[in-house]
Amino acid sequence: MLQQKIVIKIKFKCKKCRSKAMTIAAMTAGVCSVKLEGDEKDRVVVIGEGVDAVGMIVLLRKKVGHATLELVAECKD
Repeated sequence: MLQQKIVIKIKFKCKKCRSKAMTIAAMTAGVCSVKLEGDEKDRVVVIGEGVDAVGMIVLLRKKVGHATLELVAECKD
């Protein structure tokens, strides 16, 4: 199975919300790595195999707040 790169934009209210989002993303099945990107560290980049992107977005919206799926692509690393 190929690895995929998922980019999620999240509107963070506080630093605790940022760490909660990272924890939720890291605990999702199939995830290999999670990192923050962007000028305001408002994008969560998830790399993994067979990750349920929509399920992760739904969970992030419930626990953290506004989350938008920006990209799902094959990882070329």
